Amino acid sequence: MRAAWAWGVVAAGWVGCATTKVADAPADLRSFLAAKGPLTLEAPRWPNGETYSLAQARGRVVLLDVWATWCEPCRDALPAYAQLAEELSSQGLDVVTLNVDADDNALKPYVAGANLRLPILRDPGARLAESTLRLQMMPTSFLLDRKGVVRFVHEGLEGDFVAALKKDLSTLLAEAP
Repeated sequence: MRAAWAWGVVAAGWVGCATTKVADAPADLRSFLAAKGPLTLEAPRWPNGETYSLAQARGRVVLLDVWATWCEPCRDALPAYAQLAEELSSQGLDVVTLNVDADDNALKPYVAGANLRLPILRDPGARLAESTLRLQMMPTSFLLDRKGVVRFVHEGLEGDFVAALKKDLSTLLAEAP
């Protein structure tokens, strides 16, 4: 991860929020995501290193959250994502997290202390987050439809971010597989 980008997020203490339909995203992000079709992303699962591919989730709606242990708003959001997973899994939702910490040593104590039970994919240095997802700020969540296409992007946290997520998720979950 570029040090300046990481420092900017921490120094700013980002807590703003924007929910963007991909159709309403800036033209460069919109064309980037549209050209991709279904999102292709493979990363090792933590802690065993087994490769996970988003293609495994085709037929289900996916909330893909990018986070780091040093990002306070990211850590604040994880319990809400776990609750959404528990609440909406039977309707077809998978929640997957992509951790961008450069060092695995930061993850183990955090996961143990937070009792985090969501799948964690590893992206040390944020190479996938920057090149595949064009991540601009953290936390950022990408909502993928059942075909694996990114349909909504939620950046930051503000107010009742869970209500905004639920609204967009309900739209995607209501669509036929």
